[in-house]
Amino acid sequence: MLVFELVETKSADRARLPSDTSVEADTCGVEFVNEENVAHVLAAMPDEDTLDRTASEFSLLADPTRLRILYALSFHELCVCDLARVLGRSMPATSQQLQRLRREGVVKCRMQGKLAYYRLESPTLERAVCEAFARHQERSR
Repeated sequence: MLVFELVETKSADRARLPSDTSVEADTCGVEFVNEENVAHVLAAMPDEDTLDRTASEFSLLADPTRLRILYALSFHELCVCDLARVLGRSMPATSQQLQRLRREGVVKCRMQGKLAYYRLESPTLERAVCEAFARHQERSR
């Protein structure tokens, strides 16, 4: 059995909307809640801890330097020296960004003699970064 609730938006509420039709098209003129859909989504919604950890992982993408590191590592495992050259930054500055990525479990480090090699450990972020770059490169053409 489907349960719907239909509530008309007050005309005063609509009067406060900007006259830009693109904004009006993005809002509902009435409040029509499909309780079955809402219940399905709420039942599937991850718990707060999972949401927080996921948000933390995706927050790593907010820094252009970390984005460049993740993109570079999507091609090859690279040592800090290689990454510093790719980024045009010093090794300490590169290492600082790598530490943050390692703390979040997004990259793994292995030592080979005196060289520290990094590789991506998050297929989720690897896909997100590669797909985002591909989409934005298509748009700029």
